[in-house]
Amino acid sequence: MSKDKVQIFDTTLRDGEQVPGCKLDTKQKLVIAERLDELGVDVIEAGFPISSPGDFNSVSEIAKLVQNATVCGLTRAVKKDIEVAAEALKYAKKPRIHTGIGTSDSHIKYKFNSNREAIIERAVDAVKYAKTFVEDIEFYAEDAGRTDNDFLARICEEVIKAGATVLNIPDTTGYCLPEEYGAKIKYLRDNVTGIHKAILSCHCHNDLGLATANSIAGVINGARQIECTINGVGERAGNTSLEEVVMILRQHPYLNLDTNINSKLLYDTSLMVSQKMGMPVQPNKAIVGSNAFAHSSGIHQDGVIKNRETYEIMDPEDVGVTESSIVLTARSGRAALAYRSKKIGYELTKVQLDVIYEDFLKYADRKKEIMDEDIHEIIEASSINIEKVA
Repeated sequence: MSKDKVQIFDTTLRDGEQVPGCKLDTKQKLVIAERLDELGVDVIEAGFPISSPGDFNSVSEIAKLVQNATVCGLTRAVKKDIEVAAEALKYAKKPRIHTGIGTSDSHIKYKFNSNREAIIERAVDAVKYAKTFVEDIEFYAEDAGRTDNDFLARICEEVIKAGATVLNIPDTTGYCLPEEYGAKIKYLRDNVTGIHKAILSCHCHNDLGLATANSIAGVINGARQIECTINGVGERAGNTSLEEVVMILRQHPYLNLDTNINSKLLYDTSLMVSQKMGMPVQPNKAIVGSNAFAHSSGIHQDGVIKNRETYEIMDPEDVGVTESSIVLTARSGRAALAYRSKKIGYELTKVQLDVIYEDFLKYADRKKEIMDEDIHEIIEASSINIEKVA
């Protein structure tokens, strides 16, 4: 059965870069944009052109550079924003203007001091105006996660009539539960006239740690674009993590959903973004963290050594990691010590291993982690003679 394609909309260079201390210059953005294009993302949100001359220049230069992906510029529902974005995107092979407005009662009342009818009018006007510059228009309903579904359906229907090609349904505050967010996407799919003319898009934040789960719930219920960032970087607790949604869809083939991402570049891309943003990746981060394929428990190590799939649902090489790592600690067993010893040239017999293991445990109790040089030292200091075989 052929799989439905889920488009990957990467906003590392826009939403991701809004993290305090993670500002990138144009040169750094171009390097990342080139890698994102190579990675296979469908859309690169290059920036918010009207926000600063530097951002305008970055969007313009990325538009010239990118060969395959759609290049997108963010705007508010303001004519000047849209004009500036169109100018920045004029060199793009496939340009997209991303415009929108807050739709929740909270945003309408406190942010805009307005009402629902006026918000619909502003949204429609923005989409129509953007449409005079480019064909591909994405509309975002900011705070859609807390927007009444009936009203959200109304505004989506009107912007589709005005020419929107993509409907971004953001859980801006990361408040929704997966069931709620998935039901919201399903409601729009089932109740918006003309929905077949637009792609529903998930843009989820991670304030409650649910961004990835919400995005997956969204595509299960009919969305066909996920907006995400490398390493899940983004404002506050971050955005949906690109590497997570890509590998979830790939590891669950019965969903019949997949992306165009070259997953073998995920780990290297994660390192690149981490280094350029100065934003370390937490060791236990799914897919790309340094511990994602590391095993230190003796029971786990024994299982992985016998058959990797006992404790790993992914092949490390599929995401660009060379191999699983067996980390030696005081919790490691004989199988792990024998495995690591063999890696550095010692083929231990059972008797030798029993002797060395007792010395190893004493050593391991004094250190957090046993390295290869420590194994050499333990073996050389042993009461039995063991020669390297390689």
